[in-house]
Amino acid sequence: MEELLKITLIGLFFGTFGTTIGGIIGVTIKTTSEKFLSFILEFASGLMIAIVCFGLIPESLKLSEITITAIGILLGIIVMILCNIFVKKKLAKRPGTRNSLLKTGIIVSIGLAIHNFPEGLAIGSGFGSSITLGYSLAVAILLHDVPEGIAMSVPMKSGGMKKSRVLIYTILSGATTGVGAFFGSLIGNVSEGMISMCLAFAGGAMLYIVFRRINAGI
Repeated sequence: MEELLKITLIGLFFGTFGTTIGGIIGVTIKTTSEKFLSFILEFASGLMIAIVCFGLIPESLKLSEITITAIGILLGIIVMILCNIFVKKKLAKRPGTRNSLLKTGIIVSIGLAIHNFPEGLAIGSGFGSSITLGYSLAVAILLHDVPEGIAMSVPMKSGGMKKSRVLIYTILSGATTGVGAFFGSLIGNVSEGMISMCLAFAGGAMLYIVFRRINAGI
C-alpha cells in the first residue's frame, strides 16, 4: 500500500509540475507565435516517440508475448480515437469568437486531462517493471507536459480568463497523471502480463497523440 501511494504521488507531482510550468509560461509571455508553439510541441512529440519506441514497447515485449503488446497498442489507439471524437464534437459547437477562444482553451484542457491518464498509466506500470523505467518515464512526461501547458493556457488567457484560473485549469489537467499512475501500479501488481499490457496501452495512446498532432500541423 505504501509503494502504491508513493507511485501515485510521483505521477501526480511530475504530471502537475509539467503542466503548471507550461501554464506559468503561457500566462506570463506577452506574445506566443505559432512557430514557437509548433517548435515546443514537436520537441515534446520527439521526446515521447523516443520513450515509446525505446522504453515502453521493448519493455512490454520483454515481459510478455508480442500478441499482448499488439493488443495493448491497439486498445490505446482506439481509446484515444474515441476521446478525440468527443473533443471534436465539442469544438464543432463553438463559433469563431473571442469567447470561443476561451472555450477552446477549456476544451483543450479537457482533452489533455484525458490523455494524461495513459501517461500516468505508463508511469505506474513502468515502476512495476523497473525503477529506472518508472523515473525515466516520469521525467520524460514532465518535459512533455510543459509545452502542452503552454498550448492550453495561451488561448484561455487570450480569451480573457484570469491568470489564476488559467493556472488552476492547467494544474487540474495534469492531476489525471496521478490517477493513471495509481491504476497502472495497481493493475501492474497483478502479473507481468498486465504490466506488459499497461505499457503497450500507454504506448499506443501516446503514439496516437503524437502522430495526430504532427498530421494536424500543431
